[in-house]
Amino acid sequence: MSELKSSHAVSESAWAERQAAQSSGFDAIGARYDEAFPDKEGQLDCIERLLAGLAPGARVLDAGAGTGLPTARRLVDGGCTVTCVDFSAAMLDLARVNVPEATFVLGDFLDVPDAPARYEAVTAFFSLLMLPRAQIDEALRLFHRVLTPEGRLAVAMVEADVDDMPIPFLGDWMRVTGYLRGPWLTVLEQAGFAVEWEVALTYVPEQAATPEVQLYALCRRLG
Repeated sequence: MSELKSSHAVSESAWAERQAAQSSGFDAIGARYDEAFPDKEGQLDCIERLLAGLAPGARVLDAGAGTGLPTARRLVDGGCTVTCVDFSAAMLDLARVNVPEATFVLGDFLDVPDAPARYEAVTAFFSLLMLPRAQIDEALRLFHRVLTPEGRLAVAMVEADVDDMPIPFLGDWMRVTGYLRGPWLTVLEQAGFAVEWEVALTYVPEQAATPEVQLYALCRRLG
């Protein structure tokens, strides 16, 4: 993550402290995450659209894999070779049970090996929103580099005009980022992706009275 830190003047210690707080929050949440978000039709629809364009055995990076449900589980069932990356040890422990066929990496997905053409697809469902906007830009450019030419990115973001704002989340506090729909599509395009399909869906979490708008997009790597 040296490029990220040097380009945005984020000290190693400050970034480590921030990410440790975020990951410990998810360690505490554990399986309650899936209980709070049980209905994932929009996510599953996006995964199916992604699978329709992938060959058997396609290598997929699931960035911010969480419990492995439903993304990694469906990708493996669809014939993909999946690498799950998450900074929460508790979440990855659940993912190992839910998707034992996958490969697991504990750590910040911004630290995945920056090897060109390593994956045919990257999935990032609601994981980018845990980063500040500057780091989201870096993550998208990393995804672009590790994808094969014409590789696919399936991504989901919550619609909100906020940048690294602390909010109460399932009994803990998390720092989250969001974009409005138009600016979010522009961010994806500026990172080198063609948005081939996108949709905005209203979702009401089990433990929240206020609905949220979820932005799903399926993108193709350009260049």
